[in-house]
Amino acid sequence: MYDTATHVKMVKERVRQKQRQKEKRTIFRLSAICVLLSVTLVGLTKTLDGWEQAGLSGLYGSMLLHEDAGGYVLVGVLAFSVAVVITVFCIHFREKSKRMKEKQANKEEMKHETRS
Repeated sequence: MYDTATHVKMVKERVRQKQRQKEKRTIFRLSAICVLLSVTLVGLTKTLDGWEQAGLSGLYGSMLLHEDAGGYVLVGVLAFSVAVVITVFCIHFREKSKRMKEKQANKEEMKHETRS
């Protein structure tokens, strides 16, 4: 049988494992949404390529798709998507580094407790 300290350690490790799995699923879902939105934008740009814009007042945003500006919009959205993915990975690695430091501190704490 395990003693209480071992049980606590095992439970904490399992909680950390579950949190990592949840983070991985979240990152995967966000990445899938970014890809889906990018593909949708590319499809929309291709669909609206031959479409002529109406000269109505108040449609300033629609001017971005007029003529050959669609490529610039696509590049902007793709750049934004890449920036989001990079930001998510940086946050993930920072939190992973923090967890590793906490884990190392816990190991040192356990060493000090066993010596006492």
